[in-house]
Amino acid sequence: MSIYLDNAATSFPKPETVYTAVEHALRDVGVSPGRGSHRRGLAAARLVLEAREALADLFVIPDSSRIVFTQNATEALNLAVLGLLKPGDRVVTTTMEHNSLARPLHLATRRGVEVVFVPADRTGRVDSAEIGAALAVPTRLVALSHCSNVTGTIQPIAEIGALARKRGALMLVDAAQSAGCVPIDVGAMSIDLLAAPGHKGLYGPPGTGFLYIAAGIDLDPLMVGGTGTASTGEDQPADLPERFESGTLNTPAIAGLLAGVSFVASTGVAAIARHEERLVNRLCAGLQEMPPVRLCGPEPLKPRGSVVSFTVDGMDPGHVGFLLDQEHDIAVRTGLHCAPAAHRTIGTFPAGTVRVSPGYFTTDAEIDTFITALKSITRGRICNV
Repeated sequence: MSIYLDNAATSFPKPETVYTAVEHALRDVGVSPGRGSHRRGLAAARLVLEAREALADLFVIPDSSRIVFTQNATEALNLAVLGLLKPGDRVVTTTMEHNSLARPLHLATRRGVEVVFVPADRTGRVDSAEIGAALAVPTRLVALSHCSNVTGTIQPIAEIGALARKRGALMLVDAAQSAGCVPIDVGAMSIDLLAAPGHKGLYGPPGTGFLYIAAGIDLDPLMVGGTGTASTGEDQPADLPERFESGTLNTPAIAGLLAGVSFVASTGVAAIARHEERLVNRLCAGLQEMPPVRLCGPEPLKPRGSVVSFTVDGMDPGHVGFLLDQEHDIAVRTGLHCAPAAHRTIGTFPAGTVRVSPGYFTTDAEIDTFITALKSITRGRICNV
């Protein structure tokens, strides 16, 4: 039986309601929101509004119009970084960032923005005091991930947010690995910009994501065009969310995202976190029994997201993943996971790691089967890195 342990990339399977919602939007709604006053157009608009409000409820966002739909977290992060920063601005970030944030920041440096990197320790954790020290110089933005996609390390976002607010800096949080899996309250955590994909812990389809923009923050759009509103003007509308949603929204995917968010809300983020924590602890305990295996990230039983990376002495991570897939029908992720700086930080560059990421639908039995398979591989197959 096939076992899927790559939920940090895309969650699978989805709740059955997600598949049903996508089909309903395609078959029974079938049109674009905001592009007509007929009943189908109004139904599409209501569906999109419901999705916006469901996200607002989940992340304790007071105004759902401040949520902008994007095609993924990468687009949301690009909009936040490139739409906000101007030449002469200063950004504080960390050495644990995914390329979805690191590359827009790099592009910003070519446009005259200063980017300062605060190093994480070997477990991937950033000391909030070091962020505070970096903020001694006037800073426009603090930008970092909530949970590492390499190590599962959860950063002290609330502490960092309080420091940023005290210093007058905005905070952008990449919640790709935490949205739906770790409780997030944008107000309590002093988050000004929150970017997340829909296809991971929110259980929506690929091609969905969003950016929350706190009141008082003005961004330049990445793209302009038709919005279905203010059609007489040549300039892009100033009102949200239309200012950042040019063109036709992917209504069927947003319908699926609504169903996924509803599943998360009804199940409870805390319940999902407890289930995944138990699986991660079971996984780490099994890995510790294998002498060639070296765990990365937080110590076992310490807080982490549902991401476990490891290396095997004498074996290339890619070969381990290949054998798991071809001989045991188990899907994991190998390599650098689009985060080379994180691997330099924890000492696994350039080969990377084997990454295992259970999800809410993963079972104890599947974790046990994975452990058995890895024991077989490490006993019987050794190849030089």
